[in-house]
Amino acid sequence: MFAIVSDIHSNIEALSTVIADIEKRGIKTIYCLGDVIGYGPDPQPCLDIIINKTKWTVLGNHDYAVFYEPTNFNYAAEQASFWTREMLETEADENKRNTWWEFLGGLPMRHTLKAELGGEDVTIDFVHASPRKPINEYIFPDDVFTNPMKIKSLFEKIQHVCFVGHTHLPGVFLDEPDFYLPEELGDKYPIISDEKAIINIGSVGQPRDKDNRASYVYVEDNMVNFVRLDYDYEKTANKIRAIEKLDNFNADRLKEGR
Repeated sequence: MFAIVSDIHSNIEALSTVIADIEKRGIKTIYCLGDVIGYGPDPQPCLDIIINKTKWTVLGNHDYAVFYEPTNFNYAAEQASFWTREMLETEADENKRNTWWEFLGGLPMRHTLKAELGGEDVTIDFVHASPRKPINEYIFPDDVFTNPMKIKSLFEKIQHVCFVGHTHLPGVFLDEPDFYLPEELGDKYPIISDEKAIINIGSVGQPRDKDNRASYVYVEDNMVNFVRLDYDYEKTANKIRAIEKLDNFNADRLKEGR
């Protein structure tokens, strides 16, 4: 049994709510699909929680942007990356600084797990964005209609199941191709050995599916369970508005889930 989180984006209110729910369920193992930081007002405590609570984390494009340089970012995302870097660099505690930078600098692009889930032997890939371009390729639901060859190419890169984040839009891609929203699946998807799937787990800290609740998944036996949780998004939004270098749009979007 394990949980997967992604796209926290320096939102400590959302992350704390999700971690509390995971622990209440008795889940001991947590994996993270990246973008721990960027956009939001609390990069330091979010990094601390992810470092201390997760078994491992893969590299997201915002993690990359803060450690290296922003690439193909809009102005607001770029400014948030520079502000986040400044916050980490100006931390007075050298041990904390070193821990954060060593963590970000050591993040892999992909993690693969071979497991037996509910009697099924499966190979599970974990990436931030896509199995083809792990850091920065978007997989949108509309791609199944507008670009089916892209979906076909993505499925050629996986053996069985791949968990992704990046778009902040939860759901399940199948290689027919097709896409199913969690609610169409009863918020559950069974992993079975004769079906490939790319599963987007949604975003903890910045949902964009017009549902402002934090999103994550946990896997029990062979069942992927999608979870949504209310959190104090207004508190996070007010923190963003109080920081001049963070765009107010990143505050407004939290209420609307966009």
